Amino acid sequence: MAGGRAETRKWSFTPHQRHGAGPAPLPAVFWSGAGNQPPRRRRTWLQSVPSRLCIRACSTNDSLQPQCPSLAFSGDNSSTRGWRVMGTLLGLGAVLAYHDHQCRAAEKSPHIYTREEVRSHSSRETRIWVTLGCEVFDVTEFVDLHPGGPSKLMLAAGGPLEPFWALYAVHDQSHVREILAQYKVGELSPEDKAPSTVKTSDPYADDPVRHPALKVNSQRPFNAEPPPELLTENYITPNPIFFTRNHLPVPNLDPETYRLHVVGPPGCQSLCLSLDDLYQFPKHEITITLQCAGNRRSEMTRIKEVKGLEWNTGAISTARWAGARLCDVLAKAGHQLCGTEAHVCFEGLDSDPTGTAYGASIPLARAMDPEAEVLLAYEMNGQPLPRDHGFPVRVVVPGVVGARHVKWLGKVSVEPEESYSHWQRRDYKGFSPSVDWDTVDFDSAPSIQELPVQSAITEPKDGETVQSGEVTIKGYAWSGGGRAVVRVDVSLDGGLTWQVAELDGEEQCPRKAWAWRLWQLQAPVPAGKKELNIVCKAVDDSYNVQPDTVAPIWNLRGVLSNAWHRVHIHVTP
Repeated sequence: MAGGRAETRKWSFTPHQRHGAGPAPLPAVFWSGAGNQPPRRRRTWLQSVPSRLCIRACSTNDSLQPQCPSLAFSGDNSSTRGWRVMGTLLGLGAVLAYHDHQCRAAEKSPHIYTREEVRSHSSRETRIWVTLGCEVFDVTEFVDLHPGGPSKLMLAAGGPLEPFWALYAVHDQSHVREILAQYKVGELSPEDKAPSTVKTSDPYADDPVRHPALKVNSQRPFNAEPPPELLTENYITPNPIFFTRNHLPVPNLDPETYRLHVVGPPGCQSLCLSLDDLYQFPKHEITITLQCAGNRRSEMTRIKEVKGLEWNTGAISTARWAGARLCDVLAKAGHQLCGTEAHVCFEGLDSDPTGTAYGASIPLARAMDPEAEVLLAYEMNGQPLPRDHGFPVRVVVPGVVGARHVKWLGKVSVEPEESYSHWQRRDYKGFSPSVDWDTVDFDSAPSIQELPVQSAITEPKDGETVQSGEVTIKGYAWSGGGRAVVRVDVSLDGGLTWQVAELDGEEQCPRKAWAWRLWQLQAPVPAGKKELNIVCKAVDDSYNVQPDTVAPIWNLRGVLSNAWHRVHIHVTP
């Protein structure tokens, strides 16, 4: 207090008080003594009273009770002091009553709503409510902040979150529940039973059995990669350990009733093809490497957090694929190249509870080019496609990011614009390191198609200990768009000096190098070295080379991670 004026006071209130009309003014009787000024000598102790009183009013633990100083009366001024003390006690009683009222208000029973009332809140105009278990949440203010985009959250508007959390199990985490708790407005009536239409079964219960060697990055949906030491054991990756990238539950399709719908151009009849119909087209076989856009994302995470699965070096694999060429099937349906831009859109038979299927597209020019060798594949390494890899039919697009290789293919159409699928328009795009989730504009960037040059070390593993003498280093290298890898450089000292690795694997046609090259280097360990910082980088036939560090290519989705790959190992005498 200065100049005889009352000191400005700041109070903290419960969330209930903040979201309401605000607390009522403190009773005037709190201030004892003359006028509206507090007694100077008791100001410091009284400042701490409100927070302590709230604890006392809401607790039955005597140890939490504030301890008041003893008050004694003596001398000629005892009467005056007594009145002051009585004023203080009256104020103290008023504050106790006031805080008791506020604490009781905060603890009162939550609002109870019926499911019908929740259903009526399904738009921005009526506000957007959802339920989880028996709790009701008003998520209107969160819709535009939803990482998956507003449209995904709006699917649950006015209804339960459970069917969607069962599908996208990444939501069921403590920090997500903490965010959701901020938007709670009440609870469901215990007499209002859940409608029988809400599916409680596990949509992933029918997923296939997987090989135990796979390193699982997410279980629901299933995403996994082979360990690096197995990845380059063979030029052709065995089916059971081929990396798996699923966005939704794996459908269980009957090959006898399976039909592929190919939409014809105006004036032409659409095709409805069975597996036997596809077998009538000329069979085409080719060795192709598939790589996920997020391969090696974990290295970007070390620079700055990104959104996506923590892939290491194993979101890449190679197989011998067989099937009908897409250009032959499109021609049969009456399609041909045109002067205007067009796209071939693919739709899978995997879908979420609303029926939204996975989709993607590629330019029509690529699809119709026989030299591009795009397949409607039904065999993988001489066997019918495994369920995890698209049985009975999937798209295989050589040289192009794995996201466009749509599995469990159900529909093919030619459209003037690329697919409107979330995974084509709102994912799998690259951005500047300066772009964050507040400033990202997905419409400003092209969809990833061909991938940049890539290489990685698979042996030895990071942190491994090797014997002195000679070290054997192995890995893979690949470039998108059919560009052949012409050289892999390896360094044992972090990039100060380099040696050229030996390339293994199939020789490939120029501009049709669809598969990786495996490589290895046997090199003497420099005398006296106790540690080695091994680095690799690949060069393709367009002389594209990998960037030396991750930071300049960091992006918020962690895609296109192709910096020099590094492993640090120890050397024993």
